[in-house]
Amino acid sequence: WSLQSAVPPTLSYDAVACSAPGGLLSSFRSSASMHSNSAMGDESSLSLQIGSVERSVVFLRQEQLTLLHGLHLEILSLQKRCSGEGHTVCVRVHEGLQEEEEVLEDRCWEVESHLAEQECSLGDLRQELTLKGTLVGALRANLKEKERHFLEELKRRSHCSTILNTELQKQTEAAAYLSFQLHAARQKLHHQRIARASLRVERARECVPVEKVMGPAEPTAMPDPALFLHPRRHRARSRHTVGQRQAQLGLEKEDEEEEDGEGPVKPQAEQARLVSSAAAPPAAETKAD
Repeated sequence: WSLQSAVPPTLSYDAVACSAPGGLLSSFRSSASMHSNSAMGDESSLSLQIGSVERSVVFLRQEQLTLLHGLHLEILSLQKRCSGEGHTVCVRVHEGLQEEEEVLEDRCWEVESHLAEQECSLGDLRQELTLKGTLVGALRANLKEKERHFLEELKRRSHCSTILNTELQKQTEAAAYLSFQLHAARQKLHHQRIARASLRVERARECVPVEKVMGPAEPTAMPDPALFLHPRRHRARSRHTVGQRQAQLGLEKEDEEEEDGEGPVKPQAEQARLVSSAAAPPAAETKAD
């Protein structure tokens, strides 16, 4: 339905367009009154037009009501649909929130359990750290005590070592002096022995006849050996016996002189032995330390 088709051609489109539900009749009446002066003869046609316009207005009102009713129904259906969708969305959101809350609760429980385990382990570590700190303190005290004892023992041993070194130096000097005296005595004894040996040789040479040492005065012809064999042998034996006796006498004299010469040496040897025996205990103590 078109408003222009329902309006007769004598009426303008603007007048019809300006008519609205409830005010359309008044607009037509005003337009009719405006044209009453110009067209008094068209009253019959105007009344017909007014009737058709009124019918059109009624029809438009009915259409408007129908349209409004449809719109209202559509709005209601949309509201129902929106409410259903909103309920679904709310349910889904609520379910999602519940699932999230459950997940968060599970995670919170896991985190709390892990935190409790960490606190327990931290408490154990603190207790162990306390025990180790106590042990470290005891070890430090023991170490300081041992260090103090070690320093005292080191000082004592250093002092003892100094004393032993001084004593050793003294004993070394005494031993060197005694060794020098012993060496001098040995050299003196050796020179005495050499002198006695040379003296014995000289005495032995003096005991030998001059003719035997020097030989015959002049060479003579050799006689028959058979004539002088026995006397020569007896003479040689007698001379050999005399030489042995002289050698034995010389050895006895040498032994007597050695005994006389070793008399002053024995005290020196005894003194060296006493010094070495006196030096032995400190050396043994040093070795034991």
